[in-house]
Amino acid sequence: MRQPVDVSNADHYVWGEVSDGWRLLDSPVLSVIEERVPAGAGEEWHVHDTATQFFYVLEGTPQMQTAEGVVELAPRQGVDIPPGLAHRFFNPGDSETRFLVISTPNTRGDRRPGDAV
Repeated sequence: MRQPVDVSNADHYVWGEVSDGWRLLDSPVLSVIEERVPAGAGEEWHVHDTATQFFYVLEGTPQMQTAEGVVELAPRQGVDIPPGLAHRFFNPGDSETRFLVISTPNTRGDRRPGDAV
């Protein structure tokens, strides 16, 4: 029988030494992750060759920095990142941000360094 999933029972990991992720759904064709990023923290620049991603902000005012420019985000806003676009999620605010990242297919094994812009 299906059971509800949330951050209390999902697989948890730490990235960037200070940020958290919870794998809410982790299948080969679809990934849904809730992440928490403290103020002043963010990802390294990178690229996915296959996956399309959608970042949806729950709390905070982060940025999605891409090779095409910077997208300022607010709660209840999202942005898609197509395969091949170098990007970096960053929280320039003074409080933490929480967001969902939805990827299809799953990004495991589909990540390489990307050039900073």
